[in-house]
Amino acid sequence: MTTTLTEYFAPQPTSTSALPDPVPLLRSLTNGALEVLAGSRKVDQLARWLSEDAFRALATRANLSARARSARGIAPARSSFQILSIRTSEPVDGVIEAVVIVAGPGRTRAVAVRLEGLDGRWRASSFAVL
Repeated sequence: MTTTLTEYFAPQPTSTSALPDPVPLLRSLTNGALEVLAGSRKVDQLARWLSEDAFRALATRANLSARARSARGIAPARSSFQILSIRTSEPVDGVIEAVVIVAGPGRTRAVAVRLEGLDGRWRASSFAVL
């Protein structure tokens, strides 16, 4: 079987057993994304852990949040969030789907994340703050 150049240089799937525990990344990514939405962090700081689609979706949501804050005259502020629970499942080898429940000032949110093992590290292919 011959591998084409495109296949050779494309991101290579990695088995879950060859990857670190995903929970610390889920914590950091969730905190970072909530800080982006609150306006206290730049979305570019999370780019390394997000796929292109997940990055674009978070950047769009951060833009909408910034516009809403501006329209109401609210300055960006670093909010304190507390992670209440993290639930993970592994639908296939090298993929983790998780729900992170986060309590913040005034509301509790669910964050849905899909991590895929690519090139020896976890990367979020889908990320949604509900």
